Amino acid sequence: MKILQRLQNSKLISPPYWLPENAHYVTEMGSVAYGCSGGGSDRDIYGFAIPPKNIVFPHTAGDIMGFGTRQPTFDQWQQHHIKDPDKDIEWDFQIYSIVRYFQLCMENNPNMLDSMFTPDRCVLKGTEVANMVRDKRKEFLSKLIWKKYRGYARSQLYKMTNKSPDGKRKALVEKFGYDVKFAYHIVRLMLEAEQILMYGDVDLECNSETFKSIRRGEWSEQEMREWFSAKTVSMETLYNSSKLRDEPDEKIIKQLLIDCLEHHYGNLSGVIVKQDEALIALRQIQEISNKYFLTNE
Repeated sequence: MKILQRLQNSKLISPPYWLPENAHYVTEMGSVAYGCSGGGSDRDIYGFAIPPKNIVFPHTAGDIMGFGTRQPTFDQWQQHHIKDPDKDIEWDFQIYSIVRYFQLCMENNPNMLDSMFTPDRCVLKGTEVANMVRDKRKEFLSKLIWKKYRGYARSQLYKMTNKSPDGKRKALVEKFGYDVKFAYHIVRLMLEAEQILMYGDVDLECNSETFKSIRRGEWSEQEMREWFSAKTVSMETLYNSSKLRDEPDEKIIKQLLIDCLEHHYGNLSGVIVKQDEALIALRQIQEISNKYFLTNE
């Protein structure tokens, strides 16, 4: 039995009733995906589901924008610290609507992009729709990643310096003098960005030995800071020379989304209006003409 159905049947999780059966992609993230797991019981799960059609296309249920009672919406379901007695594991779940998932990936959100590129061994559930997405996942990559990943890395650097942490983090700081878990995420984010800018692809596990060495405390806090500063400078140069597209092609990604939705729902010709390119061009010409005449009146 699939993990979501099993935990739902055991009343350990409470997602929307339709979600477990309509989850198309469920994958393990975190240190397991990066190849540097210390064997702990915590497991981070990401993925996407396709909600009922009236949620994705509320007008099919009679919704009129701005009027009356709105149909229910769904962006994501999260539930954390779920203790699984059958496997002695604690699960953290984040399952998104496929629409929200595509949007976040198109914005080059680091966690969301990583979830697309997890090793096959991490995929707990993958339907044909999931295969369609993973086959085209490189379409989501762009030079936007540098600013995004750099920002996330800087936030990890700030957190790394917290000398008054709680819980498990406190033990790390007491042992190593700084939070090595935040430190390895700094290096991971920077090296992933480097891969993407250089190759237009990413292998989450290729630097696993480096990540492990950081988590063992083999890098000092000063070495980490110096590495980050030097890497930031070299990455700016790489960013300027990278042949990667400046931003994802929204038209291509939107078509992939429609293809995935049609695979799930069936033909959507009665739901989605595809504008004729010639009609769009004529409207653009009309807009330019109107602007010209208004300017010269």
